[in-house]
Amino acid sequence: MRFQNKVAMITGAAVGIGRAVALQIAEQGGKVLLADTNREKLEQVLEEIGAENGLACVCDVSDREAVENCVRNGIERFGKIDILVNNAAVWRCWSSFQETPAEDWERFIDINVMGVVYCTKAVLDPMIERGWGRIINIGSVAGVYGNANMVHYSATKGAVIAMTRALAKEVADKGVLVNCVSPGSVSPSENPDIDSYVSSQLSFMNRTGTDRENANLICFLASDEASYISGQNIQIDGCRRKQ
Repeated sequence: MRFQNKVAMITGAAVGIGRAVALQIAEQGGKVLLADTNREKLEQVLEEIGAENGLACVCDVSDREAVENCVRNGIERFGKIDILVNNAAVWRCWSSFQETPAEDWERFIDINVMGVVYCTKAVLDPMIERGWGRIINIGSVAGVYGNANMVHYSATKGAVIAMTRALAKEVADKGVLVNCVSPGSVSPSENPDIDSYVSSQLSFMNRTGTDRENANLICFLASDEASYISGQNIQIDGCRRKQ
């Protein structure tokens, strides 16, 4: 199976794309460390994949100590972490630059940027020691084009994309591949159907991307099939109408 003997840590695993990635990795033989702040939904995902295949960790990625504890618990349970999917983020924001308070900027940076930093730092050294690792960061088309009235979100996702490209160059010769997936419009995470989509005029396909479609790309990058891909930001956006 694709992820036999592999262990993946997925942040933001309780709903949406994170949940879909967890389901797919578990279905394909992997073990999963599920991290999220929503205990109830996290435990539901654990029930879906089976307790023997996963470990649920209530974790705020903006808290460095909480991240380190989560990783430590995962390694104690499974022995290692081979794959990291940095999916946790905040994004629902519609306010002009002038109307966005500094506190909102700090929150977005703490979660969307520093959360990626803390999780990556916690797993990277053992990956390098084993000579194999996959880190997939979740960006956004907002980090590529920049969305009006979402300046702070766009800035943090642009930082994640740049971080991906820079880190990949440091560790490519050590067997650790680092890539970024940047979705366009995604299906509402409240819908548990990973194949659901809704109409959207933001893409030429006239719909949102499903959780499964996004998970398919993420899981490909997490697998041995993507052994010559690193430092890339891959947009999955249904042929986006640029904003």
